[in-house]
Amino acid sequence: MTTPARAADILAQRLYEAGCRHAFGMPGGEVLTLVDALERAGITFHLAKHENAAGFMAEGVHHVDGAPAILVATVGPGAMNGVNVVANALQDRVPLMVLTGCVDADEALSYTHQVLDHAAVFAPLTKGRFRLTPGGAGTIADKAVSLAMAPRQGPVHIDVPISVADAPAQPSVRRLKPASVTAPAGADLARAQAWLAEAQRPVAILGLDILRDRSACVVQAFLEHFGIPFVTTYKAKGVVDESHALCLGGAGLSPLADRHLLPFIQGADLVLCIGYDPIEMRTGWREVWDPDRQRVIDIAAVPNDHYMHQAGLNIVADTGAALEALAQGARGGQTWTGGEVAVLKSALAAAFPADEDWGPSAVIAETRAALPQGTRATADSGAHRILLSQMWPCEAPKALVQSSALCTMGCAVPLAIGLKLADPARPVVSFSGDAGFLMVAGELATALELGTPVIFVVFVDASLALIELKQRQRQMTNRGVDFDRHDYAAMGRAFGGHGHRVTNRAELRAALEAAQSEDRFTVIAAEIDREAYDGRI
Repeated sequence: MTTPARAADILAQRLYEAGCRHAFGMPGGEVLTLVDALERAGITFHLAKHENAAGFMAEGVHHVDGAPAILVATVGPGAMNGVNVVANALQDRVPLMVLTGCVDADEALSYTHQVLDHAAVFAPLTKGRFRLTPGGAGTIADKAVSLAMAPRQGPVHIDVPISVADAPAQPSVRRLKPASVTAPAGADLARAQAWLAEAQRPVAILGLDILRDRSACVVQAFLEHFGIPFVTTYKAKGVVDESHALCLGGAGLSPLADRHLLPFIQGADLVLCIGYDPIEMRTGWREVWDPDRQRVIDIAAVPNDHYMHQAGLNIVADTGAALEALAQGARGGQTWTGGEVAVLKSALAAAFPADEDWGPSAVIAETRAALPQGTRATADSGAHRILLSQMWPCEAPKALVQSSALCTMGCAVPLAIGLKLADPARPVVSFSGDAGFLMVAGELATALELGTPVIFVVFVDASLALIELKQRQRQMTNRGVDFDRHDYAAMGRAFGGHGHRVTNRAELRAALEAAQSEDRFTVIAAEIDREAYDGRI
């Protein structure tokens, strides 16, 4: 006799059908049935050391396979440990399925231990919230996946009561059909085409909607046909190979880069925002262009309700479909005929030189030179990330993964573990400041247990460098930003990996070459001077 499917089995099966193959978290008694159901469905559950890191590992997998990420957390403190990564998923547009165990409603009426309102906590941090029921398990799973993957992508929370997870499931409505691709038409399309034809100094800003739309090839062909130089947000780095002659690099957080980029954009006669989500950008990017003086076309997945910028034309559409419609029958022409693009590219290259003897720039340049093409990188938040985003060229999308909207610390290590787990053949390097690394050092144990030989590079300056820099810029007393220089290489060895302390390029190159042949992770502690980022970001 066939055992009837449980509600948890239906949820797990729908997640498998959505492409999910990995889930991460820490189990408690309230989610044991859920973990069992995931495993039975073909989704491997991986034990992390903290729910926040588990969520970032799940995100790393998503960046490889494109399926929804899965975080599993038990009732109360387990769910609360995941709050940061859920908030990060909302701002960084990650389709994270947040599966939490909870006490049954009837029991919660007279039982208070670890009982709290998960849905209320996650309400402002998710696109939607559901409570699993036996009769609606399939429908809830379908709605949750569809909502998480719809523009713009983000986290969805499903609370799973203990008894419901084990309850026999009942038949439910089958899945939603995906929405059709939309493209501009009518007067707005004609106006946009006219603006494009008349532009002599166009510039494009590319954002992460392009990744969801899978329109990178269309975007590149469009930019080449019309000769449009482009900037990308940090998350969109690599949607067009950054070695391209029209590429002006990534932007978002670097005042030094903005000093060159913003005047160029303000001098354009047409600004094309293609899939651009300004949630990644610092305050200096508010109202960069003047829609009363410049022609601006905003092509995005959702209407503009952020008010970071305005446009003369706002087109809510699939980026690839929109660009194909714009280009229909249009001829390309010469743009920026005064050589402005080449001058700007030279200025940016000079602003971020790769030839310093030693320091954060040398660490980045040497690592990029030592590792093969196709290497994936992750960046933690901090001064090193701003510099890395300017100096680490990406030949493909998601070659540099970071928390660029919420800018949360402690993400680089678990992101790298997820990337490596999902695609073992590709080299993966993680860049962390020493403070961010200390937040998640316990996940080195996870890296060993999962067999993910990631290279973890740590910038060691014994300070919250970016905050300390801001403190000095405001002429404030040094407080609360310094700590000891710990032995990070020894930490790597203590957790079963390899560890190297390096103080110059030759030592770093030797450590990187050794790490590439290891079957376990390597921690490389790069000792740099205090205030080493001054004038570099």
